[in-house]
Amino acid sequence: MAEHALLIVNRQARNGGAAIDAALEVLRQAGWQLAEHRCQPGQTAAEVIRARAGEGFTAVILGGGDGTLNAAAPALIETGLPFGILPLGTANDLARSLEIPPDPVEAARIIAEGRTRPIDLGEVNGLPFFNVASIGFSAQLAAGLGREEKKRWGKLGYALAAFRLLRRVRPFTAWLAHDGQVERIRTIQVSVGNGRHYGGGMTVASTARPDDGKLDLYSLELDHWWRLLALLPALRRGTHGQWKDVRAFPTTACEVRTRRKMPVNTDGEINTHTPARFRLLPKVVKVFVPAPRPEGSFF
Repeated sequence: MAEHALLIVNRQARNGGAAIDAALEVLRQAGWQLAEHRCQPGQTAAEVIRARAGEGFTAVILGGGDGTLNAAAPALIETGLPFGILPLGTANDLARSLEIPPDPVEAARIIAEGRTRPIDLGEVNGLPFFNVASIGFSAQLAAGLGREEKKRWGKLGYALAAFRLLRRVRPFTAWLAHDGQVERIRTIQVSVGNGRHYGGGMTVASTARPDDGKLDLYSLELDHWWRLLALLPALRRGTHGQWKDVRAFPTTACEVRTRRKMPVNTDGEINTHTPARFRLLPKVVKVFVPAPRPEGSFF
């Protein structure tokens, strides 16, 4: 049976203006029927998927960055439609976690092969996320990094914005509830990850996978901003949990409360505030993935 896919492309993504005709031709040559929907201003991918779910589509193909995927997540859960990724964003962290290549043509070939795998999502205050949700430094960074800056500078934009923010960052007090206990902490950032990669080059944990049945929490309990510079290589490798001033552990549910409301960044977008209640949504969506590696692991 021929696949009939709803195609949603974010033309505002960093590489959304790039020609994707070759990628779409790969799918058509493989027998896919594609129905592209051009989102109206203010219309989300989830709204489109819900509105058109009754048209007999067998899959959704999303062209964009992590924000586009995040916006589609609620409807992907509700409809059960598998989705394919054409990476067009700045960081494409979910694609990286799934080992989907950054070239849209190569990504289209993976979709055309038709191999799907169920993956987990995280959820904070009822909002699903693929990669990570953060409070503190990372959320301030997301709020301060404009769309045009990301489009112009790409991953370098994250570094430039982080450098500007770094010397202004201050620890905050939070209460962390998990696994039957409540801890008072002083931290500059609390992150709860589902996938492996986030933030255009950071790693939640070196062993994290988007299908491993757990969330990975870490808290950067640093005394001075310059310690974050020293920690940066470990944050990129995902080995920061070995540092004495980093609290890190796996969980399936937790809650973070703060003295005042603080924004929560989910997959690069500010979507909610503290108090933040997190939980794992195990294997709630299916995504087109590459063939297994020889050792038998997708990721």
